[in-house]
Amino acid sequence: MSDKATLSISVLSGKGGAGKSNLALNLALALTLKKKQTLLVDCDLGLANLDVLLGLTPNANIQSLARPEVRAEDLVIRVPPGLLLLPANSGLLSQSGDSALPSMLADKLDPLARRHDFVILDVGAGIAAPVLSFGAMTMVRLLVLTPEPTSLTDCYALIKVLSAKHGIKDYFILVNQASSAKEGEQSFQRLREACSRFLSLSPTLLGHVRNDTKVTEAVRRQKPALTEFPSSKFSADIMEVAEKILNLRRNLPAGMAGRPPLSLTDKK
Repeated sequence: MSDKATLSISVLSGKGGAGKSNLALNLALALTLKKKQTLLVDCDLGLANLDVLLGLTPNANIQSLARPEVRAEDLVIRVPPGLLLLPANSGLLSQSGDSALPSMLADKLDPLARRHDFVILDVGAGIAAPVLSFGAMTMVRLLVLTPEPTSLTDCYALIKVLSAKHGIKDYFILVNQASSAKEGEQSFQRLREACSRFLSLSPTLLGHVRNDTKVTEAVRRQKPALTEFPSSKFSADIMEVAEKILNLRRNLPAGMAGRPPLSLTDKK
């Protein structure tokens, strides 16, 4: 893939509580630390919390893009060491809200997205229509799975619906809150076997992030765990996953470099 191309990634989960927003934030920061221009967009339009994780009180948010005169670049917040954040606001729109909004946001975000190496969408949990649309518009889908059985069934349901409605067959899995690499691998294998048996597709394991009390402490401080506790197990795992994401960008087919970073073109 061209060094000038933008790789877009949607971070999703089947259920709430999987740590999706924390992972999206810290992965975006890790890519920034690796000298890549990264834009993080809070697309959880019902229960946004990236601003809370960072201790920010934005004056404007992604919902402001519904006004024709507002540009995405007017709304971004710079987060040290250089990450650009486009925040959202909780409770202004339910996840079952305006189905045209993701397409409008994709159009408004496009000029800004093209100026970055990575665009990461932190998408709401579940299978509501806006969640599916945001998941379908990116080049890569990163699904957050935890070792809990409920997380597995909900992650499987999300893959099933995205596959049925948008014809998407490629998914990357990140196992969060794993006690060990072995537990992360076992959790992924259970999901992979279900997908292979019932959906005739095989997701790819991107990596795992170990359970770490430093994450809880960082949330309490409203600081990113990666920068607050750089020597933690969590931070080591995040940096390893970020390196794998860099490899994804290097190895994607050259033909993808010409497509818009965010596109709702039907993938069937």
